[in-house]
Amino acid sequence: MIDVNILFGLISFYFVMYVTPGPNNAMVLTSGLKFGFIQTIPHMTGITIGHVTQLILVCLGLGKIFQIFPQLQNILKIICALYLLYLGYRIIGSFSKIKEDGSRPLKFYEAALFQIVNPKAWTISSMAASGFLSQGESLTLSIFYIGIVALIICPLSISPWAAFGSGIKNMVNNNKIKVIIEFFLAFLLLITAILIVIGK
Repeated sequence: MIDVNILFGLISFYFVMYVTPGPNNAMVLTSGLKFGFIQTIPHMTGITIGHVTQLILVCLGLGKIFQIFPQLQNILKIICALYLLYLGYRIIGSFSKIKEDGSRPLKFYEAALFQIVNPKAWTISSMAASGFLSQGESLTLSIFYIGIVALIICPLSISPWAAFGSGIKNMVNNNKIKVIIEFFLAFLLLITAILIVIGK
């Protein structure tokens, strides 16, 4: 059985890492604002399943690829940052023009695949594997605990961002305020992209 203190530490670690700002949170906030909470559920589910899969693979040794090819992490950072900048560009003027611009929320598989280029997701996976992967018990059991806790905590931590965006969507009818919100979210995505590139 997993130690209760380790389990509590794992839950706390995941919650802090998932709930704090990052690419996924910025994207589900934007999706909630544009499309509402319900239509953002596939996006959030994709994030969760994609990240848990990534987490398990890192626990099995995939994370060592960054030690062998350290330049790979920089490439992923740039790809992620460029995608966030693209989203920031697309969001300008789109809040009140959902039907006209043909935009749609991210699909399950798109959100899952995005975790491949999400440096924060790789960081969380690497830290969880190095900090909580037990050496004293079955590797399979240890990975199971790490994966199942992530499967529970991840959606609980990111869904408030989508709910917040959806709440704003339902309350705001003034076009001027919508424009301000659009530019604020675009700025948020820009800052996130910059922090990803300059972060270690």
